[in-house]
Amino acid sequence: MSRDETPADVREAWERTVPPNDRREIFGWMLYDWANSAFYTTVVGALLGPYLIALAQADVGRTGVVLDLGFVGSVTAQSFYQLFVAVAVGSQVLLLPIVGAIADYSNLKKRLMAVFCYMGVLATCLLFFVTGRLYLWGGVLFVVANLCYGGAIVLYNSFLPEITTEDRRDRVSSRGFALGYLGGGLLLALNFVLVAVAPSLLAPYGYAEGAARALAVRISLLSAGLWWGFFAFFAFRRLRTREARKRLPPGKSYLTAGFTQLAETFRELRRLPHTLKYLVAYLLYNDGIQTVIGSAAVFIAAELFAGGLDHPDAPSFVLSIFLFVQFMGIGGALLFERIARLTGTKRAILVSLVIWSGIVVYAFGFFETRAQAWAMAGLIAVVLGGSQALSRSLFSQMIPAGREASFFGIYEVSERGTSWLGPLVFSIVVARTGSFRYALLSLIFFFVSGLLLLLFTDTDRAIHQAGNRLPEEVESTE
Repeated sequence: MSRDETPADVREAWERTVPPNDRREIFGWMLYDWANSAFYTTVVGALLGPYLIALAQADVGRTGVVLDLGFVGSVTAQSFYQLFVAVAVGSQVLLLPIVGAIADYSNLKKRLMAVFCYMGVLATCLLFFVTGRLYLWGGVLFVVANLCYGGAIVLYNSFLPEITTEDRRDRVSSRGFALGYLGGGLLLALNFVLVAVAPSLLAPYGYAEGAARALAVRISLLSAGLWWGFFAFFAFRRLRTREARKRLPPGKSYLTAGFTQLAETFRELRRLPHTLKYLVAYLLYNDGIQTVIGSAAVFIAAELFAGGLDHPDAPSFVLSIFLFVQFMGIGGALLFERIARLTGTKRAILVSLVIWSGIVVYAFGFFETRAQAWAMAGLIAVVLGGSQALSRSLFSQMIPAGREASFFGIYEVSERGTSWLGPLVFSIVVARTGSFRYALLSLIFFFVSGLLLLLFTDTDRAIHQAGNRLPEEVESTE
């Protein structure tokens, strides 16, 4: 960019070359959410963790050692999956900003996204062959798949400012999330049915109940990979390759330029204080959201069933709640897009955070029955889709032209790099009080602090400082 050019000049020149708001391309972009959500719901959210832990416990016992890390300590069958989750998260914190920076310097964004996607697909499909004592290899495959999933998501999100104008950003982001909830929920429902009926279907062929369920889980993991890869193919057919907005400096490779771009992005953030403040607010309230989702099953089971998740009725009830949230999230994403249209995106997010705060207070003081569990799950589903979709679309308006992938790399890291804070607070409060209710209530800190920081963030100014227009300014020129 020359000294005389502004981010707005660069963006306008680019939009004249590749016009935004093409319906075919937008549908292709949203279709990728439908494709990759199957990995997150079936593999990450529901089936892989319990399956790998069961394999490890069958090999070494319930609390047996699977890895001896010397002076660091031993990893047991109960904890080894969480270790691989931590490795996957840590790897993404290191990789994702670099991936984004490299993408901004090349016209390889779509190709890089496809490479990450299909590497993740391959790793997910290979989980089908994880049996017996191969559970550690299952953990390695999970790390690879999760890392590739994150790399593709950074590049996927960075397409949003390129394919839409600011006035359509909330709508496209929300509908993408809604399509993702639908796709992920449909495959998860089919896989739950498969796991449930597998013993009766395979009994005539000599399969014991445990072996039949294990095979059904492996088929389900394979189906998530195939679903991801199959529908992603059609998404890539519709996304268009764009020329790089930034030229590679002489004498530099994409890797060295990526590190340079990353450093420039952090310097740019210091010059965009309202964008930085928004990122910190998102870091806080999203950590609360992820912790509520991650701890909801344990909380509901502990409060409604004697023995928690070990109660025979608890797993099926919790899985039903999980599916209910998945499908209700579709309506939540679409509802909050309409609220944002009426009140503005920032106010709509603030409304969702007030509701999140009310949910944890209600769970602490009033939650008693299964009917209340269903009601709380419905409310969570409504605000879950809305808060996530609108947060993405609002941030996309705060990104300077030519830095989309770099900024979304940092956006993803702000989510994954601190995702341990909420669970840490939750576990400490449980250990100190012996109460899941107090632990859940402690998460209100994340919602209230994020809400207050967002409240005092001038998002309109952040958008203008990035060289972009407000949605109403775009509409007024059409």
